[in-house]
Formats: sequence, structure tokens, C-alpha cells
Amino acid sequence: MEEKFVIIINEMAEVLNAAQLKRLQEVLVKHLYQEERISADTDNFEYLTMFLNAKKIEGCSERTLQYYKVTVQHFLTTITDPIRKITTEMIRQYLVDYQAINNCSKVTVDNVRRNISSFFSWLEEEDYILKSPMRRIHKIKTTKTVKTTITDEEIERLRDCCSCKRDLAIIDLLYSTGMRVGELVRLNIDDIDFNERECVVLGKGDKERRVYFDAKTKIHLQDYLTNRHDTNPALFVSLDAPYDRLQISGVEVRLRRLGRALGLERIHPHKFRRTMATRAIDKGMPVEQVQKILGHSQIDTTMQYAIVNQNNVKESHRKYIA
Repeated sequence: MEEKFVIIINEMAEVLNAAQLKRLQEVLVKHLYQEERISADTDNFEYLTMFLNAKKIEGCSERTLQYYKVTVQHFLTTITDPIRKITTEMIRQYLVDYQAINNCSKVTVDNVRRNISSFFSWLEEEDYILKSPMRRIHKIKTTKTVKTTITDEEIERLRDCCSCKRDLAIIDLLYSTGMRVGELVRLNIDDIDFNERECVVLGKGDKERRVYFDAKTKIHLQDYLTNRHDTNPALFVSLDAPYDRLQISGVEVRLRRLGRALGLERIHPHKFRRTMATRAIDKGMPVEQVQKILGHSQIDTTMQYAIVNQNNVKESHRKYIA
């Protein structure tokens, strides 16, 4: 490297003045010597730490950061070559082996691919690598299944199955607002405006937005809070002392148990969100307003949530075609 450096300086000395030659020397030192030193001194897991810090500053949730960490950490533990020497073929083989060993779906493998791709894209943007080896690894084609929503009958059965006022309030709040489960568990009692039947939630990227609930939800929330005897400011807390703030996993487990007790298929918080979006669009709410309520930055995301009611398709066919 030093020999090439001297050769470049000597050759350019014939056409550059002293100031230009000095600047050339500074640039060469910066982009050749320093890059070489950084590459030698930084191991793969240090790059991962820097990547996670960057994502944290961007506003990623703790859950997302943990998913990035676990996914990329497993990748770097399996492929131990230095970052700059990792090739497209190595990554392709890793994804093939990952699916075979874990016997997982194409959707899961594609999620792993996206996380690894984000990591290498960041490395490229930060000039730690010249070109991401993920560029030639495209989205894995998956079978698109029709995701179901919760029917009116099922929501009534879930309400009737609730053994405590808290669970009833959770079901109604999720069903009427379409908020994310992470937003639900972060709510405090003071965030609720019962007069206007609305609350401000903290969404992805720490963005605040206003969501609205119906009269039934208001009554069940007030009933639940009236029967609370703790001093925790959280809107939803555990049923037993010390009455800690309810966590995402707590909500997921509770809803899953309710669903299984009734023989209902896959009852989880996100299904309430999808149901709300579908109901709203089905009843004629402009998709831009649904997007606002759900807190989506892209309208395409909202359209993925909205499932077309098959009965409406049938009626439209009879009206316009038959």
C-alpha cells in the first residue's frame, strides 16, 4: 500500500501544484489508510452494535431492535468471515440451510432475509462496504393466504367469555380503535379523554396520533377503572399484586386463551386491528382516513390490512355483471 501511495504522489507531482498535491495526499490517507485500519480493527459484532444504535436513533421499537439483534447475530455467528468478504452465495446458502434446519415457512425466511438486507444496506450507506451482497437476493415469493377477520358473532362470544372487566375493556378498545398492541400497553389512564371518546397513542417511530373509541368501550373502560384499587398510572395492569403494567405478551396470551376456549381460530391483537380496518373500509370510510387512524405512513400498507368482504363482491357482481 505504501509503495503504491508513493507512486501515485510522484506521478501526480508533474501535473499538480503544491497545494493540490497536499490535498491529494490527505484524501488518499483518509480513504485508503483509515478505511484499511477501520476494517482491520472492527469485528462483525461491533458493526452489529453500531447498526442497532443507528436503528434506535431512527426510532425503532425495542421489540424491532431485539428482532434485528437475534436475526443478524445468528447470521454472524454462523458465517464468521469478515464483513467485507461475505458474498451473495454465502448468504443464499445460509438462508437455504436456515429453512432446512428450522423447518420454517417461506414467510419466516423472508423476514430473516429482510433483516439481513437492512444490516448490509446500512453498512453500504455508511461506507463500511462498497456494495451490499444482498442486492441480488430478492424477496422470497410466498403463498398469499386470505387473512380472516373477527366476525360480529365472534366478538360477542369473546365478550361473553371474559371473566374480568379488564379483558372486556381490552377487547373493546382494540376492536373499536384498531390500535397496535404495543400502543395499548403504553397507554396511561390520563391519556384517555372520556368526554370526547378519544386517546392519544404513541406509535412507531415515537409518533403520536389520536384514535377514537365507541360508547360501549367507554362504558367498559370506566367500569374497569372504577373497580381498580391500585395507584399505577398505567391503563391496564396485572390482575394480581403488585399490579404492574400489562405487557404485550400478557395481552397476547390472554386473547389466545379466550379464543381457544371458544374454539376460535388464531385470536391475537393484530387480528382486531385488521378487522377494524376492514370494517371501516367496508362501511365506506375513505381509505386515507383509515390510514390516519391506523398510523400508516404508506397507504399501500393500509390496503394490505383491508380485506374485501366477499359478500360485497357477490352483490356487486349481481348489480353490475349478472
